Amino acid sequence: MKKRIIAVNSNCYHGYSIEEAVAGIKAAGFKYIELTATKGWTEHVFPDQSFKRALEVKDLLEENGLIPFAMSGHTNLMDTGRIGDFVSNIRLAHFFGCEYIVSSIGEAHLEDKAVASNEVVAEHIKGLVPYLEKYDMKLVLEIHGDHGTGAILKDICNLVGSQRVLINYDTANAIFYGDVDVPKDLAGCLDKVGYVHLKEKAGGRQEWDFPALGKGYVEFPEIFRMMDEADNLSPYSIEIEFTQSGAKDLEEINRAVMDSAAYLRAQGFEF
Repeated sequence: MKKRIIAVNSNCYHGYSIEEAVAGIKAAGFKYIELTATKGWTEHVFPDQSFKRALEVKDLLEENGLIPFAMSGHTNLMDTGRIGDFVSNIRLAHFFGCEYIVSSIGEAHLEDKAVASNEVVAEHIKGLVPYLEKYDMKLVLEIHGDHGTGAILKDICNLVGSQRVLINYDTANAIFYGDVDVPKDLAGCLDKVGYVHLKEKAGGRQEWDFPALGKGYVEFPEIFRMMDEADNLSPYSIEIEFTQSGAKDLEEINRAVMDSAAYLRAQGFEF
């Protein structure tokens, strides 16, 4: 496998502290973390937190040898009233030294208060490009909700027309929301993929069931082959969201992160 960043999304530890997430991710042998700042869901870091707390988290990461290269800052980019919130997320990501900021087009875990056409949302995103340039960051748009396929997000990226705005290809969301054949959908947007959420899918296609890697039916070996053959070296970030009721305890999360690490090592990855 070609060398690339392999990370864990702290959202795996939804309902638990950033301290617990850092401990589990470090124990599994990872060196990169995607911080989660998703309003109303997982707020491991967030613009409303005090500067003192932000410094504590930054120190915690440094002490544990984890590099915060990305931040998940989901915001409804269709809603002009939320664009300012997303700018704050960009600035927070910059504070932590992130190179990537992740967002869905709509809210990830709140009800959308506004919807917009692809053309309109592309204009909203164009307005964010100067901030991305200022902070030398890439915005990667996640497959999620009504924007549940790579094909849809490729259209939006083309409308924006910036190399700083690419796709976060979420391998399970493309099944859960988009009901697509993942390798086929990925093939059609590979040139716009700048980030990948490695997310497993088990159970029914529209059932909330996202276990450890290797415990479901996502065609990861084919995805890895396609990415390597295209010389697309985008980062991979593991996301585990379990079932609708969530993980039963911290031990289950830590075990799932460990199992995912073992699966990737068996596929030939080093991290």
